[in-house]
Amino acid sequence: MKSFNRRELLGRAGAAVSLSAALSVRGLAVVAEVKATPVVDTHLHCFGGQSSEFPYHARAPYRPEAEASPEHLLNCMDGASVDFAVVVHPEPYQDYHRYLEHCLRVGGNRLKGTCLFFADRPGSVDGMEPLVKRNPGQIVAARVHAYAPDRLPPFGTNELRHLWKTASGLGLAMQLHFEPRYAPGLEPLIREFSDTTVVIDHLGRPMQGTIKEHDVVVRWSRFPNTVMKVSAIPDQNSYPHRDARPIIRRLTDAFGPDRMIYGGGFNAQATGESYRAYREMISSLLAHLSADDRAKVLGGTAAKLYGFKTTA
Repeated sequence: MKSFNRRELLGRAGAAVSLSAALSVRGLAVVAEVKATPVVDTHLHCFGGQSSEFPYHARAPYRPEAEASPEHLLNCMDGASVDFAVVVHPEPYQDYHRYLEHCLRVGGNRLKGTCLFFADRPGSVDGMEPLVKRNPGQIVAARVHAYAPDRLPPFGTNELRHLWKTASGLGLAMQLHFEPRYAPGLEPLIREFSDTTVVIDHLGRPMQGTIKEHDVVVRWSRFPNTVMKVSAIPDQNSYPHRDARPIIRRLTDAFGPDRMIYGGGFNAQATGESYRAYREMISSLLAHLSADDRAKVLGGTAAKLYGFKTTA
């Protein structure tokens, strides 16, 4: 994908409902305003639960028992007026993508997906091209995790560069999920592959690092190929008890609405109501933007970035 110049828990969905109920009439109007453009959720996970047809990988770091199926997702999307969504392939399946492909078949033109391959596992990256070719136009990004000390990518190696180059050659974005302390290890590749879109997950995880460490991520806004994702909004009532609003304001000032997207609110327990409420919460955190700019963050930018067809 050329440059475009874990998990949402039930408790968070409940918090979103509460926040939504507290919104003013003006805040609720925000959601109505943005519906003139498509709504695109760019970050959700689907799980087969205990399905024997789609088992988790032997190396799965966690194994959700509850099913979060594509059928349930589509029902929630309809109830929440979400037009399109990106299924982010989750770690329990590692580099096995059968369940993701099942989701894409069920979702048709409403769903696209990300993939997960491992630079430090021999032969893993070889599976990327066949996956993309089997699902033309539906795999939009390759994800890299750098947040657990025992599961880091091989920074500074030819192997990580090979993964990045392979994804770039297939027209995919690179999607980065990391703690801020690991950002310096990723920056050389952002610079080198300047024509490859880089999507930064979850605000760059500001609460998992110091302000100084997160400053490195904010400064990535100087690279025109970077896109910031407003997702996994930290709970102010949990450690380190920092308000996300100033962080979001700083990121919108740095990246601008043409390089910001949103995601979240779907899980196994989600309903159309709770899914909509999460988006309303995100919209309220973007109240400093104009209606047109909020519409970009809530879907307009992502529709262009990921190639969702918004007209018949």
